[in-house]
Amino acid sequence: MNNKTVYMPGPTNIKENVRQARSIKTTNPDIDIEFVEFYKNTCDKIGKIIKTTNDVYILNGEGILGLEAACASLTEKGDRVLIIDNGVFGKGFEDFVSMYGGKAILFSETHKKSIDIDKLKNFLEKDNDFKYATLVHCDTPTGVLNDLSKICPLLKKYNILTVVDSVAAMVGEKLLVDEWKIDIALGGSQKAISAQPGLTIVSVSEDAKHFIRSRKTRVTGFYCNLSIWENYYKNKKFPYTMPISDIVSIDKALDNILEEGIENVIERHRRIANSTRTALKEYGLELFLEDGYSNTVTAINIPKNIGALNLTNHILNKYNTIIGTSLGEYVNKLLRLGHMGENAKLERIIYILNILDSSLKDLGFQGKGCLVELFNKNYK
Repeated sequence: MNNKTVYMPGPTNIKENVRQARSIKTTNPDIDIEFVEFYKNTCDKIGKIIKTTNDVYILNGEGILGLEAACASLTEKGDRVLIIDNGVFGKGFEDFVSMYGGKAILFSETHKKSIDIDKLKNFLEKDNDFKYATLVHCDTPTGVLNDLSKICPLLKKYNILTVVDSVAAMVGEKLLVDEWKIDIALGGSQKAISAQPGLTIVSVSEDAKHFIRSRKTRVTGFYCNLSIWENYYKNKKFPYTMPISDIVSIDKALDNILEEGIENVIERHRRIANSTRTALKEYGLELFLEDGYSNTVTAINIPKNIGALNLTNHILNKYNTIIGTSLGEYVNKLLRLGHMGENAKLERIIYILNILDSSLKDLGFQGKGCLVELFNKNYK
């Protein structure tokens, strides 16, 4: 199990100092006040990276926890919630809203493009009576990127709270939470941050906290209730036992990002993503998206006579390497390259392109040239 090469759009590869940090001897997170300070300092590092002065929390659970917690905390029975849908996870918010008694109204667009801002404007001119709206920054199954800098301020003009799933984009893409008026921004430890899976990142604005405090009914459940975090620092007490080793580990991953510089990290992702996509197209493969390419994920149409699942099985069996297909209707259609976090390093992308080139040729696809050479030619 340990000797496989893994190249997925999360969990990503982890730097050795992050892996080692998780093994450090730790204290009791329930009663040691020093750990409360450590946790708060770790949250503040995230705030610097995503450019917010809002409260930031790290929750004990994989990224989906944040998506559900946002909906659980904001939704009351009968609330109208706008679901901005141009991807699998974009539409997935509908389930969380309905689960907590809300009425989900979908604004659905093609999965092949970013949300059309003009169409959204026209929609909102006719119907804007929503408590909050959900949208995805980068929808992982296809890699489509949405322009939060235009969408979120537009929604706030109508006093619609904004809930953004940035799990697959955070750190790999620019994210200006305060400037873009994002009320709840959600991230995950296992994507571009490159820490172990199991932690959700949540930033919560004053507007969002006001809505949660002003509920007429109590939040259903406890674990997905964001209000239990509001006074943790004042009271120096967590709502439940924190996974202290995971917190220590993500703190080291954040240090790595801050040391490199968030602008440099984003530029590294951009260069590798652009060079990879140009190389793939010159090689003769077709990308799934028409526009809205993210820095973190590239989805590739795999010829039907090969099949995405057959290709990934071949890569695993012959080259002992795990690459992911996609989700839902795309599971046997798309191959996804997750060039995010520690995966967005030259030595890793070159290795994986070489494996992909060899595997496609093994299965009868004749590309135009060598993928690695095409990447190197375009890397700039």
